Amino acid sequence: MKYKALLIRENENGVSGSIETLDTDDLRDNGVLIKVHYSALNYKDALSAKGNKGVTRQYPHTPGIDASGVVVKSDDESFKKGDKVIVTSYDLGMNTFGGFGEYINVPKSWVIHLPDNLTLKEAASLGTAGLTASIGIDKMILNGLDKSKKILVTGASGGVGSCVVSILKTLGYGVVSFSRNHNKDDFLKKIGVDEILSSQDLQMPNKKPLMNEKFAGAFDVVGGDTLAHILKMISSNGSVAICGLVDGMSLNTTVLPFILRGINILGVDSAEFPLEKRKEIWNKLATNYKFNLDNITKEYQLEDVSYLIDEILQGKIFGRALIKIS
Repeated sequence: MKYKALLIRENENGVSGSIETLDTDDLRDNGVLIKVHYSALNYKDALSAKGNKGVTRQYPHTPGIDASGVVVKSDDESFKKGDKVIVTSYDLGMNTFGGFGEYINVPKSWVIHLPDNLTLKEAASLGTAGLTASIGIDKMILNGLDKSKKILVTGASGGVGSCVVSILKTLGYGVVSFSRNHNKDDFLKKIGVDEILSSQDLQMPNKKPLMNEKFAGAFDVVGGDTLAHILKMISSNGSVAICGLVDGMSLNTTVLPFILRGINILGVDSAEFPLEKRKEIWNKLATNYKFNLDNITKEYQLEDVSYLIDEILQGKIFGRALIKIS
């Protein structure tokens, strides 16, 4: 079958991408052929589209680490023609042709049936960002997340951060965000952030090993010096979920927040998150974690992806950029 896809090709100047007509016979047969209805743009997709070898090693390639759609053909009885399904992360959109094409062919171990209370559009709007947010929040709650103080969320205007804010608000938590750029304030208020703090509000930088206990916990997508500073202000037995390194990979801190206040650092990796636990998280996203995605989502067409890639790399996209594929 012929289909449209964003194809990234290598050339003498690096890489370039365009919408091309491909054939499903050329896709590696991994067991489950899916007609993609929706995808979403993630930072990792932009890196793949720009030729980042740490994300994608072989070109030509179709990015898109999120996909929701309908099974066309399957060599496993668990998935039948017409089943609505979700595929996120694993190797999709990295070295396996991804969701920015009308068809994908993936292993059955990557595929999840769409929960009853979600649409294909909602599933892609959540995608890897919603999954990552939910895994981190789940870990924080399991470690005892106190509602008497607010939760700090960094990068709250991004895909993961906006999902974190929305889920926490749905669950009844107060949320504070940290922002260096006030042009995001209107968006942050719209999605429910109670208070927007600046570097000055957080007394950054500060050489003290510990500061006043200000937050019950935090969800951090920044890492580096920002994370080190946040740890000083978490209340006793609080938790910090971490999933990013915008500020860098190094963490220059002391052991005092951990041995004097019992702080937990909870790493979040959604790429290889176990399938059965992944199903549990998706069921939560369809029930008690479910929120109004209209507040964080803007819909685009496949033809828009090329310019959106530059927008997300420049930090100009707030929330989730949903891509309607077919």
